[in-house]
Amino acid sequence: MARGDRDRMGDFSFRMMAATFAVMDFLFPSLDKRIQQFGLQEGMTVVDYGCGPGRYSVRFAQIVGERGKVYAVDIHELALEYVARKTEKLQLTNIEPMLAQGYQSPVPGDVADMLFALDMFFGVKDPAALLAELGRIVKPDGVLILDDGHQPRRETLRKIGLSDRWRIQEQSLDHLVCVPV
Repeated sequence: MARGDRDRMGDFSFRMMAATFAVMDFLFPSLDKRIQQFGLQEGMTVVDYGCGPGRYSVRFAQIVGERGKVYAVDIHELALEYVARKTEKLQLTNIEPMLAQGYQSPVPGDVADMLFALDMFFGVKDPAALLAELGRIVKPDGVLILDDGHQPRRETLRKIGLSDRWRIQEQSLDHLVCVPV
């Protein structure tokens, strides 16, 4: 088992998470408001690392448009199936689902204008390895946006501090913006 595969949830848990997100997004449609904070622009290349069922990936793809690209990356095969179904249903041609093996992904290096690790960083067992991989993917002038998820901010800051690849540029109650060192 690859190191990052320890972070992979079971199939039943994944399906329950996806269903919970679908209900939340239906009852509380605040995801678009959150995404507006990020400053995505048409033509950007975006990586949604830990994309889960694709709730962000699809919206990112709609914003960056046909000239942009979204890599939807996850360690769970079901995540990529969910993203592929949504991509087909919405006829989006700018999303590429990719399976990560542990903390290694097939995403090209120095490609991401914006890299997202949303609703997942709290569950990462080896944050230094993940942050190193994210550092490989992001452009030198790109940014990483991550959130605390189900952990206190101090724990998120501690995990980022384990990596010598990132500097926190900005913090809000919702997320952190990090830039490569």
